[in-house]
Amino acid sequence: MGTAEALFRRGSRRIQVAAVGFFTMKTLLEVLQDAENRRVAVGHFNFSELTVLKAVAEAARELDTAVVVGVSESEREFVGVREAVAVVKAMRDEGLRIFLNADHTHSLEKAEEAARAGFDMVVFDASEKPIEENIAVTRRAVEAMKSIYGAILVEGEVGYIGSGSEVHDKRPENIHMTEPADARGFVVETRVDLLSPSVGTTHGMIPSMVRGAEHKRLDIPRIAAIKDAVQIPLTLHGGSGTDAEDFRKAIKAGITMIHINTELRVAWRTGLAEALKRNSDAVAPYKLLVDVVRDVKTVVRGRLELFGDSAGTAAR
Repeated sequence: MGTAEALFRRGSRRIQVAAVGFFTMKTLLEVLQDAENRRVAVGHFNFSELTVLKAVAEAARELDTAVVVGVSESEREFVGVREAVAVVKAMRDEGLRIFLNADHTHSLEKAEEAARAGFDMVVFDASEKPIEENIAVTRRAVEAMKSIYGAILVEGEVGYIGSGSEVHDKRPENIHMTEPADARGFVVETRVDLLSPSVGTTHGMIPSMVRGAEHKRLDIPRIAAIKDAVQIPLTLHGGSGTDAEDFRKAIKAGITMIHINTELRVAWRTGLAEALKRNSDAVAPYKLLVDVVRDVKTVVRGRLELFGDSAGTAAR
């Protein structure tokens, strides 16, 4: 069989894989719906260069599970919008069940750019605005993106969990938790496909979380109340450093997708530092970065197994 070729349709994607044949891959919406039904969560991992993406892809392939990778506005500026689409498409052409998200998109222009480029979903983030303004701009974004690509999924955010997937000196102070009534009104007015509420996490980690001495804790009753109010998939942002048992409870309460970024960045930096220390004279990146891929993949595998989707049945 010749070069792998992807045949995209508005519904399920029919993929041709070299030396294998055809199989039908579920859309992201179908994957999320199946995860909801099975009370598991789909892992979402950000990347800003090939090493992390390679680690995520290897972990997902080894576990035979669907996975979502994301690039924020800043990450897209570094990676390239069309470049991100192209490399994920190449992985999908080879049979990997992988989807691409334009994470934390703050402007209509950037949202439309992602829709035109072929992203599977966009997180339109107007969460810092007052709720009525958030509703108005998110509704316009949903309408605009759906007019470009009807099958694209759009996620909105209500509540605020800070910004920056980094190691912060202290927790952000302006966190605003999501009220179920606000969440319901937002979903009804905007018609988003997914909702990201503020339920206890924050973006980034603090040093005690990096050391494992402290963990983020989630408001499980709030998650259940929001899920009951909106009846669409819920996404948990800022998952790095969260208590493992809280993850399990949150998934049972209604969380369907979980974002991990800072943990990967910490693993990337630690792995690179150790590789440079052991190989102080090395100059070939691909030799040094083997250890980085290993360390990041360990984090990804652990999270995917915890989220409960390692059986891969949500991906088929």
